Amino acid sequence: MPKTKYAVSKTAEGRILKFDFEGSLYNPSIEDDANVMSQVIEAIAESGKVDEIMFTQNEEYIYDRTQTQLLIEIAEVYNKLVTEERVLDFAQFGEECRRYFPTWFDFLTATVLQGIKQDPIGSYVKIIRRIRDEHATTKQLAQEETCSKTFQGLLQKIATALKQTKLLKIVEPQLAGFEVGDRRLYGQVFKPTIRPNFMYTKLMTAYPAGVEEIDSYKIADDTQILILKSKDDIRPIYHITPPEFRLTEEKYALLTSARSVLAEHRPEKREFADLERARENFFNIEKDLIRDLSLSRNLKLSPKDIEELAKILVRYTIGFGMVELILSDDNIQDIVINAPAGINPISVMHSQYGECITNAIPLHKEAESWATKLRLMSGRPLDLANPILDTELFVPHGRARVSVMQEPLSPKGYAFAFRRHRDRSWTLPLFIKNGMITSQAAGVLSFLMDGARTLLIAGSRSSGKTSLLDALLLEISRNNRVVTIEDTLELNVNGLKELGYDVQSMKVRSAISGSAAEVPAEDAIRTALRLGDSALIVGEVRSTEAKALYEAMRVGALAKVVAGTIHGDSPYGVFDRVVNDIGVPKTSFKATDIILVTNPITTPSGLEHVKRVVQITEVGKFWTDDPLVEKGFNDLFLYNPKKDALEPTSHLKEGESEVIKAIGSRVKEWSGDWDAIWENIQLRAKIKQKIVDTAEETKNFEILEAQFVIKANEQFHRLSDIVAKDTGKTDPKRVYSEWERWFDQQLKKQEYT
Repeated sequence: MPKTKYAVSKTAEGRILKFDFEGSLYNPSIEDDANVMSQVIEAIAESGKVDEIMFTQNEEYIYDRTQTQLLIEIAEVYNKLVTEERVLDFAQFGEECRRYFPTWFDFLTATVLQGIKQDPIGSYVKIIRRIRDEHATTKQLAQEETCSKTFQGLLQKIATALKQTKLLKIVEPQLAGFEVGDRRLYGQVFKPTIRPNFMYTKLMTAYPAGVEEIDSYKIADDTQILILKSKDDIRPIYHITPPEFRLTEEKYALLTSARSVLAEHRPEKREFADLERARENFFNIEKDLIRDLSLSRNLKLSPKDIEELAKILVRYTIGFGMVELILSDDNIQDIVINAPAGINPISVMHSQYGECITNAIPLHKEAESWATKLRLMSGRPLDLANPILDTELFVPHGRARVSVMQEPLSPKGYAFAFRRHRDRSWTLPLFIKNGMITSQAAGVLSFLMDGARTLLIAGSRSSGKTSLLDALLLEISRNNRVVTIEDTLELNVNGLKELGYDVQSMKVRSAISGSAAEVPAEDAIRTALRLGDSALIVGEVRSTEAKALYEAMRVGALAKVVAGTIHGDSPYGVFDRVVNDIGVPKTSFKATDIILVTNPITTPSGLEHVKRVVQITEVGKFWTDDPLVEKGFNDLFLYNPKKDALEPTSHLKEGESEVIKAIGSRVKEWSGDWDAIWENIQLRAKIKQKIVDTAEETKNFEILEAQFVIKANEQFHRLSDIVAKDTGKTDPKRVYSEWERWFDQQLKKQEYT
């Protein structure tokens, strides 16, 4: 095999030893090819320490720092034997041993010096066996024994040097009965990541040794996901294989050429003003480009092939590469890329398997590309003076809130956190199904939303606050106008609009990294009050906007529901944040009617987390200084960890909720009649539980989604009105009977659709 050209280049990922195998008939592989391993070790011996080894041949095959370090140690042993030990210098043996020199020379040259470069494991085994043979067979004459002992000492020194390398330490337990020339042990140690030339993300396609497959499924664009359990890492492996890693060599080369053509284009801000339209334009341009390139190469591609290649190219040009595919996975909650890029793999938070490490490693160039796109899309700064950027990302099959850090806050460069939001809105039936709330609690929340009350959803990061707020929005009737105020667009406003809601979205200045051109949140709230009678939804109560919000609530400027999220672990934690941190007067805080607390619940193993509403509390109005001391907080539901469920408190069951009674007092039929109010709440709960039970029985989980849930809610209101007009009161039994008949008809329609 002829020697391959190599060069050492310095990149953001470190010193890279690059071998160009383009046009070679051989597939480059350290683990499979002794000649390739020999060339690499020789190059390291000549070039000094490097951080990674890369082979280019249509794709890039990259051996990471850990694997490269194993070869560096072997190269150091080789250099030491040649330059310091001078193993071929037989002056130490004396004239009496001269007749053995030719045999020893051949062994040292072929097995030691050449063997260490081509097959260090096999070389070590041969040396150990030769020492054993020398010891057993050379005992005839004293001078021969002296020669043999000196030679054995030299071999032992070489064997000891090899044995101390990490490579030999890894494989030593498997050397009993080892057959020299068998390279399967190298396959367990050396596993390159693969990066097609049109991508800036490396992918480890081979599995680590000793892993167990515990789950498999597919996500967008026929992307294969395997969940692997490793003995060496408590975190499972989220192993992703996208379609671009199953292409033919001709298609790889085509995409590489297409990307090099597109690399001349520099994106402008206007192209990211409407990312969906920009993607469509790029898709059409790239289809034409791929078609032209394929014709020039006499490569026959079907229209389906061209569309598939164009979709991949869009993902790695104007899109966000591998992150886009991961965002399409409904099981993913968070995606994190730590600095420095090019070294750390992407990690994800999986709803079933907790924190997982992936087999994908974005390079520094990819991180720079993402940062530029997010800066252009958001219109917000990201530079040394403004090292934090919070924004939102909308891609096919997914949407996310994104936080980016750079220097000097992140001293090793760009770091990213993607908080994935469900592509479709959450619903209360979905939350009942996954155990976050009970149907009874859902009934109460539905009643409160209809009652135009003020609610704050509190919790820690990743506790499900925004998702729950999304679900509560669907309990607002579509004949109400909704105004949302967010600094980063997390609520599924587009989904609400598609479902027929009258929604006005406002994007305001971020409290962390907003642009001076953006409007402060408190100004947006005051503007919202001038937009007429609307439900007001504040994505997150963070700062001074809380004063304007509570001012409006207190003077009665809002006649519809007001809801938002806030960081806090308890009702008193919310009070402390709003009053002591933000500066809202204590008396104004009383305008809060309900506080819901959500939190992740950890399983006994500590490896799994489930999201639960752990507390629903009403805020009393008859306290002066401290609601905790003066019993201003009255729990309606509390989480029972033994039953893993919310349970109603005696305060609720005995009809002592002032907020719920206040809602009832505005309805002639319910005024002063707690039993009638409670029957209505129970009716709502029964309807939602029916939807969940039927979905599980029939495996028709579409009825848990927003489109059907809105229909079911509106039919409940419609039937309640019809029954009340017909009988003079809202008879819960009749309403449920009529609703159930409608429900059954809807299911039959779906069967025939």
